Amino acid sequence: MSENELIEKNINLSIEFSKYIFEHPELEDKIPKGAQVVLLPEYDKELCSYNLMIAEKQKEKGQPVVHVRIDKLLPQRLSRLSKAELEVKYA
Repeated sequence: MSENELIEKNINLSIEFSKYIFEHPELEDKIPKGAQVVLLPEYDKELCSYNLMIAEKQKEKGQPVVHVRIDKLLPQRLSRLSKAELEVKYA
């Protein structure tokens, strides 16, 4: 898998994790301020290894590290928005 594909997968995984935190705010309180959050998708060994490698390179001395083990991704659902209107303004 190319690095660009791994990055794209991580972007999508980060979005899903943000949604999960929004739905489970009690987990956010368990993440120390300034922590490095490492997403470890157990269903994708290559991405999991890649994330551990990147985390090792980016860690700072004394920085808390939070490993988030993710069992699987559920099928994507439709948006729960009932109506969204866009208004474009130009300066």
